[in-house]
Amino acid sequence: MIKDCTSVWDSCLRTIRRNVNSQSFKTWFEPIRPVRLVNNALTIQVPNKFFYEWLEEHYVSLLKMTIRQELGEKGRLEYQILMNKPHQQNHRFVPQTPSTSTKAPSTSKGFQPGMVDSGNIKNPFVIPGIKKLKIDPQLNPAYTFDTFIEGDCNRLGRSAGMAIAKRPGGTAFNPLVIFGDVGLGKTHLAQAIGNEILMNMPEKTILYVSSEKFTNQIIQSIKNNAVNDFVNFYQLIDILIVDDIQFLANKSKTQEIFFHIFNQLHQNGKQLILTSDRAPKDLDGMEERLISRFKWGLSADLQAPDLETRMAILEAKMSKEGVELPYNVTEFICYNIKNNIRELEGVLVSLIAQSSLNRREIDLDLAKEVIKNFVKQINKEITVDFIQKLVADHFDVPVEKLASKTRKRSIVIARQLSMYLAKNLTNKSLKAIGENFGGRDHSTVIYSCKTVQDLLDTDMIFKDTVTDLEKKIKMSLNEK
Repeated sequence: MIKDCTSVWDSCLRTIRRNVNSQSFKTWFEPIRPVRLVNNALTIQVPNKFFYEWLEEHYVSLLKMTIRQELGEKGRLEYQILMNKPHQQNHRFVPQTPSTSTKAPSTSKGFQPGMVDSGNIKNPFVIPGIKKLKIDPQLNPAYTFDTFIEGDCNRLGRSAGMAIAKRPGGTAFNPLVIFGDVGLGKTHLAQAIGNEILMNMPEKTILYVSSEKFTNQIIQSIKNNAVNDFVNFYQLIDILIVDDIQFLANKSKTQEIFFHIFNQLHQNGKQLILTSDRAPKDLDGMEERLISRFKWGLSADLQAPDLETRMAILEAKMSKEGVELPYNVTEFICYNIKNNIRELEGVLVSLIAQSSLNRREIDLDLAKEVIKNFVKQINKEITVDFIQKLVADHFDVPVEKLASKTRKRSIVIARQLSMYLAKNLTNKSLKAIGENFGGRDHSTVIYSCKTVQDLLDTDMIFKDTVTDLEKKIKMSLNEK
């Protein structure tokens, strides 16, 4: 049977999907396109050099394993990096070989506009008492990379931000568009980049501005017949951060002026960082020429954090506030607050206030009272004990054996399945799940979950068994 590049890569993806979490698979593998298969060498196309370097650093062993699994020991993987030059419509492909050093492609700066005399430009961010031009970056010093907790949900954006902070205007991520729902850390990440640059490169001129303030400044400049001064001021910025770019929608004059500022900054190698509540392609009411420019760099999607990341965020905030919460309270909060990091902060502040004002100990009962002000319905809890009992009954084994060290086949399967269901259906961390099975560590839980997932992919009878058990658990939840 003759293999083609598409079928080989599809087979590789099936293996990769079983070995990485869903968010990592979506971020790092779905955008890849197979190009050709020649002499046991599969060539894949990746969006940019950063993408290639990330794959090489974090997934090279997995990629080698899957390629050799499909093409034999002589199987090789090669890359084509898609380089989209801002001022050209065509694409240039740069081939790369895994695990080799590459020279960064040179980029054209475009034409160089005349120097601007800063002494004659009006500053819309005037600092009273200072006559010469001085720009306050308008950054919140609390928003740093140290306080931005990394997880699968935001790793791409944070990594790109760190790269920009080291070489503003000198990476492929220009502009960087950070998008996602409310409360996921877009503003924090954007300002963290600015604060990092400010700390290491104080000579750089940095400015953070909301789209609302930007629009109001334009309105004032039009009223005062000073649009040229306004544009000239913004051309002095080295790193421009514009928050909530979606609010420029349907404001034609504001978009026109921003378009010219964007072009001048980009052509001069200045860094642009934008945030939005949606991807550039979904920005309604925005001129196509602006949307096209937003796509020049990198669009980084911030997803809702998983349970472990939410707990890490909450624990970091607890440490900052100098408070400690019982572990079951922390888990309960993070299990119920899923989609908004700001709400995690709100719950913590409310708990501290309630405890202090009413002289109450922070426990699960107080947490339940506070949570009611943040969510419409508190999730009913499925316990690991309940799952263990249900699985043990199904396999007709003593439930206490699931926490024992026995390697009897029927008990091992029941134990691994119980761990898998506990991970997917409860609010427990991997560590907490392992403790329910005789004090096993989180790596044992991960291994068990992978083993069960492999069986689900290959054994239809086992898959039906798991589906039935999940239905029973969920039905019991509705009956509580």
